[in-house]
Amino acid sequence: MQQFPHDTIVVLDFGAQYSQLIARRVREMHVYSQIVPYTTSAEALKAMQPKGIIFSGGPASVRAEGSPRPDQGVYSLGIPILGICYGLQVMSIQNGGSVERPDKREYGFADLNVLNPASALLKGIGQNSRLWMSHGDSVSALPAGFEHTGSTENCSYTVIENKEKQFYGVQFHPEVVHTTEGKTFLENFVLGICKAQPNWDMGSFIANAIEEIRTKVGDKQVLCGLSGGVDSAVAAVLIHKAIGDQLVCVFVNNGLLRKGEAEMVLKLFRDNYKIRLQYANAEEAFLSALAGVSEPEAKRKIIGKVFIDTFYSEARKAGEISFLAQGTLYPDVIESKSPSGGPSATIKSHHNVGGLPEDLKWDLLEPLRELFKDEVRALGRELGLPEVLVTRHPFPGPGLGVRCVGEVTKERLDTLRDVDAIFIDEIRKAGLYHDIWQALACLLPVKSVGVQGDERTYEEVCSLRAVTSEDAMTADWFRFPADVLQRAASRICNEVSGVNRVLYDITSKPPGTIEWE
Repeated sequence: MQQFPHDTIVVLDFGAQYSQLIARRVREMHVYSQIVPYTTSAEALKAMQPKGIIFSGGPASVRAEGSPRPDQGVYSLGIPILGICYGLQVMSIQNGGSVERPDKREYGFADLNVLNPASALLKGIGQNSRLWMSHGDSVSALPAGFEHTGSTENCSYTVIENKEKQFYGVQFHPEVVHTTEGKTFLENFVLGICKAQPNWDMGSFIANAIEEIRTKVGDKQVLCGLSGGVDSAVAAVLIHKAIGDQLVCVFVNNGLLRKGEAEMVLKLFRDNYKIRLQYANAEEAFLSALAGVSEPEAKRKIIGKVFIDTFYSEARKAGEISFLAQGTLYPDVIESKSPSGGPSATIKSHHNVGGLPEDLKWDLLEPLRELFKDEVRALGRELGLPEVLVTRHPFPGPGLGVRCVGEVTKERLDTLRDVDAIFIDEIRKAGLYHDIWQALACLLPVKSVGVQGDERTYEEVCSLRAVTSEDAMTADWFRFPADVLQRAASRICNEVSGVNRVLYDITSKPPGTIEWE
């Protein structure tokens, strides 16, 4: 568990899909937050010296045998606790209350009836404030010493509290944007009840991270893979700031890069930043390993393995290497496995965590592991990286390998590179690039009949996709002006040989993921 010399709010994770969002909302207040497993002992929690603890929601029913429970000793630490949804229910049961499955359950919007405006948690909250509910079970009897301070039409105990012990619970989700005053609820707890000081920012993160990197690395060498994306670039510059030429960066041209990517990376990091950079052109090795493979997870694992094999080869040229640095972020970890040890499900393996061999020869160094994407961008600005790099849309570690849906070949990749370049160019020309979280093009494993130059064609189909998001945990499709899509589609069909049909993907996340594979 990473430690910071700042006030901390601990999020106890019961496997909720929104645990990371809770932590993110706390950080927006400039208060550090950290997610830990619900199995963390009371002694370990006390050692972290948090100003407050938040119990997340969770997918389990608190009434089920074997459902997650925190250490009972957490209630004796004298630390304020806020239970959210499942967290409210487990707090109630462990303190002598009851939870049942009512006749009427709540999913979606509900209006809050404020019963005690003097409650510290409800300070500034308006009557009939809109809440987002998602629960089947509800508290049916309060524990001794608790009172209910808010209700909804179908839930009597929507907000509860034990003022003396500073235990609070809400049946709704204040962390999601659908709860209109969710930010106020969380600020009331974090800043008001817990009295956490808002003194955590990227400047303080840098100072602490540099100290940790130097302590961990000592006089040893670190190998870092550069991709040209924001994450690896920020990680490399941060590590270089900490240990200088002990960092050896390797840029692997895997043949899965965007148009002009290799030239850009070499110029920026070798020429401008004077970072020790080794260039490995491994395009043939990657494409040979991917030949005939179309299953997404298999492609990711193959790309990860060849990437590591290439690193081993480059490492021998750099001398003795002890650490492998990666730009792994919180969402990367969450979507690969629960970082808390909680019962959340795997969505997909990430190249930074899913493709590593068990006998990895180096220790991992992941200085961005606790950060969300927008925090990494802020960190990059603090480190002086150029804005054009800091604001780049996310790009997957497996590159175009997971955007070339189906089998990956050099011919298909070259086609996709041209499609992608045209799409991004049109977005920039329209002045929309910074309004979009991520824009991408995919080449689909289907062909369609078309007419080009009065001749019948049977060519490939591409799909364009652009989404808005805060941290990639959820995303909505971007509403383009029709003329932007029309220009992009027209250029693609006219300028890219082998493509005769262009689609636009309007799937949100959930139910889809941002990437197709």
